Amino acid sequence: MQIIDSIKQNVLDNKYQDSLSIANAHYNIGELYRYSVLGDSAYYHYHKAEKIYKNLKKNLSIAKTLYGIAVIQKNEKDLTGSEITSIEAISLLGLLNETNEVRKYKAFIYNNLGLVFRQLEQYDESVSYYKKAIELKKKLKGNNLRTINNSKNNLALSYKNAGNYKLALNYYNQLLNGDDLKKERRGVYALVLDNYAHTLYLSKHYEKLPKLYFQALRISDSIQENGYNSIIINQHLAEYFNYKNDKKSAKYYAYKAKDIAEQYHNDDLLKSLLLLSEIEEGNVAAMYSKEYIKLNDSLQKNERSIRNKFARIRFETNQIEQENIRIAKERMWLLILSVVIVISSFLLYLVITQRNRNKELKFIQKQQETNEEIYNLMLSQNESIEEARTLEKRRISEELHDGVLGRLFGTRLSLDSLNMSNDAEAIKTRGQYIDELKIIEQDIRKVSHELNTNFVSGSGFIDIIKTFLETQTIAYKLGYKLEHDDTIHWDDVSNKTKIHIYRIIQESLHNIYKHASATQVNISFKLKNNVICLIMSDNGSGFDVNKVKSGIGLKNMNSRINEINGNINITSEKDAGTTVTIEAPIT
Repeated sequence: MQIIDSIKQNVLDNKYQDSLSIANAHYNIGELYRYSVLGDSAYYHYHKAEKIYKNLKKNLSIAKTLYGIAVIQKNEKDLTGSEITSIEAISLLGLLNETNEVRKYKAFIYNNLGLVFRQLEQYDESVSYYKKAIELKKKLKGNNLRTINNSKNNLALSYKNAGNYKLALNYYNQLLNGDDLKKERRGVYALVLDNYAHTLYLSKHYEKLPKLYFQALRISDSIQENGYNSIIINQHLAEYFNYKNDKKSAKYYAYKAKDIAEQYHNDDLLKSLLLLSEIEEGNVAAMYSKEYIKLNDSLQKNERSIRNKFARIRFETNQIEQENIRIAKERMWLLILSVVIVISSFLLYLVITQRNRNKELKFIQKQQETNEEIYNLMLSQNESIEEARTLEKRRISEELHDGVLGRLFGTRLSLDSLNMSNDAEAIKTRGQYIDELKIIEQDIRKVSHELNTNFVSGSGFIDIIKTFLETQTIAYKLGYKLEHDDTIHWDDVSNKTKIHIYRIIQESLHNIYKHASATQVNISFKLKNNVICLIMSDNGSGFDVNKVKSGIGLKNMNSRINEINGNINITSEKDAGTTVTIEAPIT
C-alpha cells in the first residue's frame, strides 16, 4: 500500500508532467489495485489512463488498459460490459503488428472471454476462446507452461460444465501428470485434482471416490492457512456423501464449507447455503433456503451497485465531458442540417403542390367554361323549340278565334232569328241549341286563351333533364320515374347551379349503371325553404358507405356541390339500394 500511496502522491503533486508518464502512472496504480482486489479504485485509474492513451493514440497501451477493465468487470459480474470491453481491446490489437507482447495480451483477452462465456453458460463460445488463448500462448517466447496450464484447466472446467466429461477428463489427466503442478503449484494441483474427481462423480465413475477428494483436501489444507481453496472441495464431498445417503458425512462437509465461505460472503457461501438446503430437512432446510435467497438478492444488488459506480466513474472525468460537448456540437449541426432539409423539403412540397393545384384549378375553370357553353347551347336550342311552339299555338288560337268562333257566332244569330216562332216545342229546342252553343263558345274561348299563354316559366330545364333521362335509361337498360315541383322557377336559378345539378345526375346514373346492377331509378325535384332538393334512389345492390373509398366520380360530385354551396348525403345498404340526396340553394 505504501507503493500505491507513493505513486498517487507523484500523480497529485504533478511530478509527471508528461502525459504518457501520467497515463503510465494511472495504469500502474490500476494494476496494483486490481491485484489487491479493489475493483472500483482500479477501474477509476484504468479509466483515467485509457483516456490519456486515447489522446496519445497508444493502441497497445489502450488495449492493455481495456484488458484490465474487462477483468474487473468480469470479477464484478458485469459480464456484458466485460465482453464489450474485451472485443474493443481485441479490435485495437488487430490493428498492430503481431509482436510477442501483442500476442500475449490477445491470449489474455481470449482467456478472459472464455471465463465470461463460461459464467454465461455459453460453453461452446467459452471453449472456442480458451483454445484460441492456448494456441497463442504456445507461440509466446520463453517458458509459458504455467499460463498454458491455466487455460487448459479453464478449458477442462468448461467441458465439465457442458457435460462433455470425456474431454474434461482428458485435459485434467494431462495437467495432473505434468511436473508443473505437482512440484511447483500444489494449490492449483489440489483444485485440478478436485475437479477431476468431481468430473468422475458427474460421469458416474465412483471407483476412485471419495479417495481423490480426500487427497485434494489434504493438499489444500497443508499449504493454505485460510483454507479458501478447500471450500469447493468440501462442497463436492458433501454432494458425494449426500448422493450416497450418508447424511452425517454430507452435513459435516457442507457445514465446514459454509463456515469457511462465511469469511468471504461471496458466491461460494451462496453455493454452500443451497447445498445445505438440499441436504437438511424440514425447517432447517427451509431456513437455509431463505438465507440463500436473501444472500442471492444481496449479491445481485451489490453487483448492480458496482456496475453503477463504474458508470459514474466514466462520466465524472473531464475527458468524457469534453467528448459530450463535441458530440453535442455535432448533434446541433446535425439538427440544424436536418431542420434545413425538412424546411427545404416542405417548401419544395408546397411549390409542387401549388403548381398542381393551379393546374387543377385551370382545368376546373376550363371545364366550367365548357359546361357553361354547352348549357347555353342547350338553352338556345330549347328556346328555339319554345319559340316554334309559341308561334304554332298563336296560329291555332287565331284560327279558332277567327274561324270556328265566327261560324259558331253566325249560327247562334240564325237560331236567335228562329226564336220568332211561337211554337212551344221549337222554342224549347232552339233554346237548348243556343245554350249548348254558348257553352261551346266559352270552351273554345278558354282553349284559345290557354293556347295563347306561355308554358310555365323554366319548364325548359325539366325538359332537358327528361330528354337526357329518356336517352340514358334506354342505353343503361333502366326504368325511371321523374317527379318535379312546378313551384320551382328554374329561370331564377343560375346556369352554374343547373349545370352542376345536370352533371351530378349524369354521374349518379353512370355509377348506378357501373356498380349497382339496378333496374329502376327514381328522381324527384322538390322546393323546401327556397332550397332545391334533388333525391335520386335506385333498387341496386348497395354498398357500405363507411368502407368504400371515394372514387373520382364521388370526388367530382362533392366538388360540384361545394361549388354551389350545397350539401350531399349518400345512404346505402347491402341489397337495399342507394339514395343520393342533394340540397342546393336557389340563390
